[in-house]
Amino acid sequence: MTGIADVARSAGVSKATASRALSGSSQVSDQTRRRVRAAADALGYVPSTSAVSLATGRTRAVGVVMPYLTRWFFAEVLEGIQSVLLREGLDLTLYDARPGTEGRARVFEDFLARQRFDGLIAVGLEPDDHELERLVSIGRPVVSVIGGGEGTTSVAIDDLHAARRATEHLLALGHTDVVFVGGAGDGRGPSVDAIRLEGYRDTMREAGLLPRHVAAPTSLPGGYAAAVDLLGDLRERPTALVAVCDEVAIGAMIAARRLGIPVPAALSVVGIDDHEYAEMFALTTLAQNPREQGAAAARLLCAHLGDPDLAPSTERLQARLVVRSSTAPAPGREGVMVSDTGLARD
Repeated sequence: MTGIADVARSAGVSKATASRALSGSSQVSDQTRRRVRAAADALGYVPSTSAVSLATGRTRAVGVVMPYLTRWFFAEVLEGIQSVLLREGLDLTLYDARPGTEGRARVFEDFLARQRFDGLIAVGLEPDDHELERLVSIGRPVVSVIGGGEGTTSVAIDDLHAARRATEHLLALGHTDVVFVGGAGDGRGPSVDAIRLEGYRDTMREAGLLPRHVAAPTSLPGGYAAAVDLLGDLRERPTALVAVCDEVAIGAMIAARRLGIPVPAALSVVGIDDHEYAEMFALTTLAQNPREQGAAAARLLCAHLGDPDLAPSTERLQARLVVRSSTAPAPGREGVMVSDTGLARD
């Protein structure tokens, strides 16, 4: 196995110089660094992670904490993160922090405290006050995908804009009885669900219409159960739904089909996310790109690792309206046309 002594000999430098050159030390000239790296490449030398850590104080690893490992959004974000870390030659350590579990408590109390990473990417954690304190106390750069807080670096879509755009699309089609489905019943807090609900409510009120919210878990079964109750009552049945996410929207569409309510002739449905199943169900949605969010978070973290004094920043990505066949003009408004800006033209 090729060692650092072989690289040093080939490059005509000492072992210490070769080690500094490969670790990126500023004490080595660019010309020497290039010569050492060329020798290492020619010999197929790969530095030991533990040796690099001892020499530089860095682990060359990034921790990623997320609450769900199997859900579509989180898997896509993880792929985006991995794509950037691979290019940067950084390892990835994944922590499962499912809400309300003993494992999540151990992640915050135990594993993060060990600091076996140079920086951390937190995906959709929405930590409580104690967990947020633990994140801050680790003394490593932290970038959030969704969530985060004042003075922290984060990446997310503009959820307020996405919900407003979804609601505007339905209003442009002539719908006046539009219900928001999904999320907590109180609509409070900084969560994604609450922000999307706020965007819907603002848009309805600005149009002089009464907002209505049906609480439901943010899942396909949650959307199905909520829609069965809502659509099964003829007195309360709306002509359109804005779902907090695509999974809730798809659940609502399945419920409508079971109840014999045609989509979109009698009920229009809009989701948010552009889930991998959205096209299969012909769902109109606000498309985000979770893989790009993950890549953007990894790039921001790498920037902070390169410059510890870099100021925190927030990167907001715009979701794009994708119109499929789950939305149509409101009953009696079949002549309505929709412009690119979402305004109705009769």
